[in-house]
Amino acid sequence: MSHPVHLILSAGTRIVTSNDANRIGGGKLIPAGTVAVITDSPADGQHAYKVRCNDGPEAMLRRNEFSILKEFKNDEAVGRESSRADSDFQHWQPFIIYRCVVGSQAFGLSDDDSDVDRRGIYLPPAELHWSLYGVPEQIGPSRTGPEHDTAETYWELQKFLVMALKANPNILECLHTPLVEHATPLAQALVAHRKVFLSKLIYQTYNGYVMSQFKKLEQDLRPRAEAPCGEIKWKHAMHLMRLLLSGISALREGELRVRLDEHRAALLAIKRGEQPWPEVNAWRLRLHKGFDEAFASTQLPERPDYAWANEFLLKARKEMVVCE
Repeated sequence: MSHPVHLILSAGTRIVTSNDANRIGGGKLIPAGTVAVITDSPADGQHAYKVRCNDGPEAMLRRNEFSILKEFKNDEAVGRESSRADSDFQHWQPFIIYRCVVGSQAFGLSDDDSDVDRRGIYLPPAELHWSLYGVPEQIGPSRTGPEHDTAETYWELQKFLVMALKANPNILECLHTPLVEHATPLAQALVAHRKVFLSKLIYQTYNGYVMSQFKKLEQDLRPRAEAPCGEIKWKHAMHLMRLLLSGISALREGELRVRLDEHRAALLAIKRGEQPWPEVNAWRLRLHKGFDEAFASTQLPERPDYAWANEFLLKARKEMVVCE
């Protein structure tokens, strides 16, 4: 089986970014299509490259987030529309074992402008794990330009399990969404045992994320030198409120609910900017109090079932060994 990804690229290789990228140290995003040079290469294919753009900013990029400049120019010369990231994704796509829809569509909070966000798991053959090439922790097609209304991300099984054990909100929602488009028997077994990932860690991860993001929202309203007053990102505020409500239900009921239809009207009112910020923030404070109370009385275990997750991963790995 041929491996779709290059060997580790050396420092000095010129590249072009496939998507907008975060600068090291923060600041304005580095736009897709920016030319840069690799300054530091990782030891394997699972880690990121350090690159420096022609105008100075630096970023950390994974292999599927950029193309080699020479190949990029060749693609343009022959009129190819797909990027290197798309090409790589097509090679990994047959190994996807779980695909679901998350975000507003799954939450029942979508409108005509909502994207379709797909997430899932891929499990490559064992020989690709054993090879010098390694396998990426995350795959997905490139997404550039306003014409795209879908987003796809798939995690290698081990990475997915590790994040689920840490109570990552996005990963837990993948396991509990009602919109599942594809699931192999192995993935079905994982979903059937999804409760093993629910623990008191939910309080830490959900609460921490909501607090940090609400502080950012409040900063948008503070007067600044360059602008007298900012504007709240109401869609983000809605999703943070939903996250709090979902966390409370998980701690109280022992079941993470993705759809919260009893709160749908209130959440959509926030999304449309119909609720003044003081009222939204007051509800957030009441929910935080309820979150604290739910944590104090929850029946969830202190930690998830690491042993079950480990046995599941070993079973999955053994299934991907091809004996000749």
